[in-house]
Amino acid sequence: MIRLSDCCDVQIGLTAKGRLEPMPGGVRAIQLGDTTSDGELGSKEIGAYHFNEAAERYWARPGDVVFRSRGEKNLAILLDERLSQPAVAVMPLVILRPNKSMVVAEYLAWFINQPEAQHYFDLCARGTGMRMIPISSLSALEIPLPPLERQRAIAETSSLARLESRLASRLVERRQHLHSLSLLECAHVNDTTEFKTPHGGRA
Repeated sequence: MIRLSDCCDVQIGLTAKGRLEPMPGGVRAIQLGDTTSDGELGSKEIGAYHFNEAAERYWARPGDVVFRSRGEKNLAILLDERLSQPAVAVMPLVILRPNKSMVVAEYLAWFINQPEAQHYFDLCARGTGMRMIPISSLSALEIPLPPLERQRAIAETSSLARLESRLASRLVERRQHLHSLSLLECAHVNDTTEFKTPHGGRA
């Protein structure tokens, strides 16, 4: 086991002074609202805003991980190819820059989102109105580090399992929709018409 701060840089996001104002051609910025409670980037485009040029340490890039340090779910989000260009990360997001010789970014995000790490955050959480994870607690999170190839295999297996789950959910939704259409058709036919239900019976 190794502390998170020993295998990656931990950098708090930029503290914005007031609400960021959208500006075409401005500085792209990742905010908490750009992430989902499932640990992913949202589907919408990362916005551009008007504010002074941010220091280099606040810029997040593909291959980094951002952590939701506030809110009900404190999850990690991998920044992959969907982030087409660097963007400033805004608090309460925290940037995690993995040491590539020690930890795979996909594996890092995966482990942080697992029940073991989430239970640790439950114990560390502060605040009453808004749950917050102190940076010191995040940095002290202990992570098992198997060989890099095994880390990649674990992360890939997890990604395939999530894809399978999403496809299974879509399949259930499609079947329910087809059943509803069949039952509605049954409801609209006249009483003397024989009609087969979706399960092969007669109505």
